[in-house]
Amino acid sequence: MTVSLRGKRWNDSPDDDDGFRLLVCRYRPRGLPRGRETWDEWWPELAPSRELHAAYYGKQGGRPLTFAEYVPRYLAEMQAQGDRLDALARRVAEGETVTLLCSSACTDPQQCHRTLLAELIQARVR
Repeated sequence: MTVSLRGKRWNDSPDDDDGFRLLVCRYRPRGLPRGRETWDEWWPELAPSRELHAAYYGKQGGRPLTFAEYVPRYLAEMQAQGDRLDALARRVAEGETVTLLCSSACTDPQQCHRTLLAELIQARVR
């Protein structure tokens, strides 16, 4: 089965075949006027919590988390989002393309929660 699930940054140019564009950032992008959004919906619940986001970037006074430390904490947070993950998995299973959009700061998809999120959704499609 081909899974129609993609990941991009919210400010990457939209493509005609992106399908349902879902913003999965905790915070709404700054400086973007309402009505100029590049996404169809915003589900901040699929982003890391405010606490995990702050810990990853070292905003709580300690050293920033490594990605290896971040991954299990993010995955644990997503256990509470089963209904949302199931909803996305259903869309993908029905053949709809879903593009997960994250922060413009996430330049490495292998170090971004959108890739972890895509893996969680793919696992539910199978």
